[in-house]
Amino acid sequence: VQLQASGGGLVQAGGSLRLSCAASARAFSTAVMGWFRQAPGKEREFVVAIRWSTGTTNYADSVKGRFTISREKSKKTLYLQMNSLNAEDTAVYYCAAGQFVSSESNRYIFWGQGTEVTVSS
Repeated sequence: VQLQASGGGLVQAGGSLRLSCAASARAFSTAVMGWFRQAPGKEREFVVAIRWSTGTTNYADSVKGRFTISREKSKKTLYLQMNSLNAEDTAVYYCAAGQFVSSESNRYIFWGQGTEVTVSS
């Protein structure tokens, strides 16, 4: 397993969650890591990506100012801090790794299995 996401759960609207993504050495060595999500009955959508060499981040407008991506190199772990959650954030969240910052899922090489986030209103 190259990527393993965890940390999902049930949270009330306005609450916070932190997702984690444990990466293999190979996945963690990629240039870019990010998060996608897929709500029931919808297409998978881009959430955020970061290029490690520059720290450049790219957030989807829907999460800008509420979500923060980070990583801990010593643990080979990627994080997604999610604040001010609302019902529209309900989805399965996937971590991904690749070589290019992109909102297109097909540009990412490695994928985690997903962790489910449910926000109750």
